[in-house]
Amino acid sequence: MDAVTIEKAANAIADKHRLSIILAASRQSAIQCCDITELTGLSQPTVSHHIKILVDSGLLIYDKTGRNVQLTINKEMMKHLSSFFGQLS
Repeated sequence: MDAVTIEKAANAIADKHRLSIILAASRQSAIQCCDITELTGLSQPTVSHHIKILVDSGLLIYDKTGRNVQLTINKEMMKHLSSFFGQLS
């Protein structure tokens, strides 16, 4: 895993709202945008902005079916990050 990818993922997780989204998504098989709006108390456009950052960093997988958007944890990316941080200890 290259330094740029790790930096993007770490920056994405550094925000408290994005971290709460990641934690909520990790507890469920999938999470929807409306759930995130309720969870964070943020407006829908702000939630969309945070989701874009998380998807662009590779931490979440965005799956749109019709009008429904499902977000899931990218487990492969999490394995790579876990391995990277494990090497530091």
